[in-house]
Amino acid sequence: MYRKTAHALREGFLKGEYTASQIASYFLQRIQLLDQDLNAFLNIISDRVMQKAEELDIKKGKGEPIGKLAGVPIALKDNIHIRGESTTCASRFLSNYTAPFDATVTKLIEAEDGLILGKTNLDEFAMGSSTEKSAYQVTRNPWNLSCSPGGSSGGSAAAVGGRLCPLALGSDTGGSIRQPASFTGTVGYKPTYGRVSRFGLVAFGSSLDQIGPFANSVEDIAMIMEVIGRPCEYDSTSIDANPENYLDHLSTSLQGKKVGVPWKFLEDFSGPSADHFAKGLQTFKDLGVEIVEVELQKLKYSIPIYYILSTAEASTNLARFDGVRYGKRSEKADSIDAIYDLSRAEGFGDEVKQRILLGTFVLSSGYQDAYYRKAQRVRTLLIREFEQAYKKCDIVALPTTPTPAFEIDSIPDPLQMYLQDLYTICANLAGLPAMSIPVGLDSNKMPHSIQLLGPQLADGRVMHFAYQLEKALALSSFIPPLFDKEVQL
Repeated sequence: MYRKTAHALREGFLKGEYTASQIASYFLQRIQLLDQDLNAFLNIISDRVMQKAEELDIKKGKGEPIGKLAGVPIALKDNIHIRGESTTCASRFLSNYTAPFDATVTKLIEAEDGLILGKTNLDEFAMGSSTEKSAYQVTRNPWNLSCSPGGSSGGSAAAVGGRLCPLALGSDTGGSIRQPASFTGTVGYKPTYGRVSRFGLVAFGSSLDQIGPFANSVEDIAMIMEVIGRPCEYDSTSIDANPENYLDHLSTSLQGKKVGVPWKFLEDFSGPSADHFAKGLQTFKDLGVEIVEVELQKLKYSIPIYYILSTAEASTNLARFDGVRYGKRSEKADSIDAIYDLSRAEGFGDEVKQRILLGTFVLSSGYQDAYYRKAQRVRTLLIREFEQAYKKCDIVALPTTPTPAFEIDSIPDPLQMYLQDLYTICANLAGLPAMSIPVGLDSNKMPHSIQLLGPQLADGRVMHFAYQLEKALALSSFIPPLFDKEVQL
């Protein structure tokens, strides 16, 4: 079963080749035996998923309607709520927190008979690019266990890449789905901002955060997006638009379409990642797509804009973690001020403290105009540049990452780590749908990807281009050798 896509597993369940209970048990066994090498999961909810699987088998036996995700095992990043289960955000501050309600995506998945296996590791409060900043464990890359799976959704990426589950959800604030997808050879998708509800997602940067899926095929991305891409009355930023049938439009030809590339921005881009980016573009040419140059000069400001705006929003969002209402409360505190100070000092890791301090600084008196408001103005200019670019092309193509997966503990300089998001941040700043698709392996047998960005609300268009590219590249058996094996207890 580990070689099957989510779509194929559902079909097998519907045809009676295996029951939902057999599917759930199978993937729980894979996690038990293989996750000791990956450290992808923080919490496995075995009893809950087996109960859901048994209920689904009874439902099918009675001939009742079956959901779009029936029998499909799914993992959630541990900043997405499941009622009655812990949500730690990989932080010691929330080590004792149990979610009192379901996230909207959790409700939608279970309403369509998806089987939620557990919660995956991440950089603390989703702040990082390597999943090394988790307070609990370091997740490893299924292609090379000495390398990072990327971040902050590295746990979800490693789980899908290592075939511990066919689908997983992550959150993407500046590339935290697409960068780990590239590192792990999976397909990672950041929807249009507001297309998927953020209700029940612990906030990092509210104007940037977006829940999205990981899978091993574009078809699986389209399948789960039909489920979770719905309006939500509990999320004020949710787009009030009907869900789309993404699967219906994947197979049409790309003949005569145009892909835009900002070549001036990519002048210094070289090495194996550049070679694979060129391979992806050549594949589009072979499909009858025209490659055109587009002007996106403001892309060079993406990193400074992002780290001003995201840290400002983070410092505001994380103010709620005060040791009073929920989460860790210091046992050493003897006054209300001490509760605030000591609880945060003991509960937050260094990366989170660093970003809170930076965000508080750019919002402080005397600096708000110089940094925060200026960053917002440049963000608006970037959005306008993309609007102009899409008048010349259907899709914009960029690399996903400047390099393949790096070794764990090999980037101690935080500024160098921030540059990992050089090509992904722009989609969050502009609210665009963007997908990372594997292109191939380099001489070290590490995966490389290309990234496709569409206009706002053109999620179906991005999936269409990605599906045709994936089909032409024929990477269906793209499985890490370490995890391309059957296991049994």
